[in-house]
Amino acid sequence: VQLQAYGGGLVQAGGSLRLSCAASGRTFSSYAMAWFRQAPGKEREFVAAISWSGGSTYYAESVKGRFTISRDNAKNTVYLQMNSLKPEDTAVYYCAADYKLLAGKPTYHYWGQGTLVTVSS
Repeated sequence: VQLQAYGGGLVQAGGSLRLSCAASGRTFSSYAMAWFRQAPGKEREFVAAISWSGGSTYYAESVKGRFTISRDNAKNTVYLQMNSLKPEDTAVYYCAADYKLLAGKPTYHYWGQGTLVTVSS
């Protein structure tokens, strides 16, 4: 599967953004999906994950209550709604896919190219 993430940009602290990740192919519902992020000078970290049908979701503690992951299997797309953004949310955000439900484990088989989110204070 090929993944294309988009929707990043510059936003002020307290603002919102919605990231999207479009997947190629006709078997999108076979993949569990996730978002990770990597800030400058830091290692990639888990943000959120969602099961194949969307019935189960997982979040990093740092984004719980502010971010929401969802998916539309008819559109082959996974979303990350980000509210109450903070400067520390600044990072390149990557979507990832795997047949297994890995939740926060960084061993997803497929990765998108990333989209930059910058939150100004």
